[in-house]
Amino acid sequence: MPAMGALSAALIVFGTLELLNVLLLYFSPGTRRGNAMGVFRAYEKSKHDPEVHALVTYLVNWVAGTKLIFVGLLSGIVITGNPATRVFAVIALILTILTFFWRLYPAIRTMDEHGQIEPRGYSRTLGIMVGGFAALFAIALAVFLWNHLR
Repeated sequence: MPAMGALSAALIVFGTLELLNVLLLYFSPGTRRGNAMGVFRAYEKSKHDPEVHALVTYLVNWVAGTKLIFVGLLSGIVITGNPATRVFAVIALILTILTFFWRLYPAIRTMDEHGQIEPRGYSRTLGIMVGGFAALFAIALAVFLWNHLR
């Protein structure tokens, strides 16, 4: 696979998975598939309080909308971006994906430890998946740099 192909492939795979997550959040937010809300026990509980559930629904749709914007931007980068733009996008994704471990991972790990997530251990699975995305982009960047600098 050509070096630029590795960057594009990584961006396409990630963008596709994010698009699938957007579809789940918009059309089946309570599912346990993807990264939807069904793993959080509080999601079902929120349905018993209309005011809280309205806020939760708004925030879920906000996340889905933000992800959709992000997928659109990734599509533009893959389709029209030059090599420098793709490299910068991959570096930006590595750094921003790793921010998951700063705030989100500690929060979901605590919820998991307190039995607020089902299945138990989901926080570990999610941490491995998010770390895997960062690794995917790091490998694609390394392939690009290896081929570009030799």
